[in-house]
Amino acid sequence: MTSTDTSTVAVRPLEERDRDEWAELFRGYRRFYEVMPDEAVVDRVWGWLRDDATDLDAVVAEADGRLAGFAHWRPFLRPATGTLGIYLDDLFAAEDTRGRGVGRALIAAVDGIAVARGAAVVRWITAEDNSRARRLYDAVATATEWVTYDLTPGALERAEQDGDRT
Repeated sequence: MTSTDTSTVAVRPLEERDRDEWAELFRGYRRFYEVMPDEAVVDRVWGWLRDDATDLDAVVAEADGRLAGFAHWRPFLRPATGTLGIYLDDLFAAEDTRGRGVGRALIAAVDGIAVARGAAVVRWITAEDNSRARRLYDAVATATEWVTYDLTPGALERAEQDGDRT
């Protein structure tokens, strides 16, 4: 993959030397979403990103000689259409670099990966109240009408045991 430049932002694949700066950005990402600090999660996700046996991959944005953001992505199969998609799991720009094109450059890099792989779609979710990010997302992609659900494993069985068969 070649670098994608937007203004003074350069995007490239994640490398081993990025561990400390990526970890600091990832902690900031988790704080933004009000997730409790947990170094075991930081270590686990780094392991996934560096393990060729997982599908999770990343690109990072550099600005002013340091990492300014990251995008974690993975391929997914789309059985209904018989196509491949790219799922953009996490997109984050350091707070002091927002508004400088970091998010757009990261999305453009993931789009380039999707084109190179013959993917039919790049898909992601965000919080409904993430208005700043949504301005960018609305400019580069189409919001869908799909509603997202989360099922906690075992919750359905527990509900049925409690007599809830809704």
